Amino acid sequence: MSSLELDELNGDERPNAIQSFKHDIERRYQRLLDTCSPHWRRRWTFTLFVFLLYFLRVFIWQGWYIVTYALGIYILNLFIGFLSPRDDPEFSGPSLPTNASDEFRPFQRRLPEFTFWLKTTKAVLFALVLTCSRVFDVPVFWPLLLVYFCMLFCLTMEKQIKHMLKYKYVPFSFGKKHYGQETK
Repeated sequence: MSSLELDELNGDERPNAIQSFKHDIERRYQRLLDTCSPHWRRRWTFTLFVFLLYFLRVFIWQGWYIVTYALGIYILNLFIGFLSPRDDPEFSGPSLPTNASDEFRPFQRRLPEFTFWLKTTKAVLFALVLTCSRVFDVPVFWPLLLVYFCMLFCLTMEKQIKHMLKYKYVPFSFGKKHYGQETK
């Protein structure tokens, strides 16, 4: 048997130009993500800038309210995942220490901050691309969508805050505590 026939039997195919190009793009994309990972202020500033571009486009052209509503619902869902603990104490029991002898476990999110940022940025960029086509500009009475979204946001956040108070967890850390200079 020739080596070509053996490769076909083993299921190994030599990478063609398209696969090689795709692999190169994926590698560059992952390198970009790895590079920007520790720079959270720059990442969120970029996302805020893209948000402003999107909202400016929606405001000037007066359209794409359904796209904006769907974007808001998606980001609200991501935000709830960001605020929620990885192991829900409602189903797995309390994981935080309840007395001084218990072991301390730091808060672990269901959706890490980097993933939250990445998915939010991708969603806003996708919504910005959708605004390039009038197909997605469905005529709708936007004040009704706004009121419905605000109600949904308030009810969801009320439920999340009650959950946080019931199981006594705080999803935010404010870094290492710093003390004043020692007096001599």
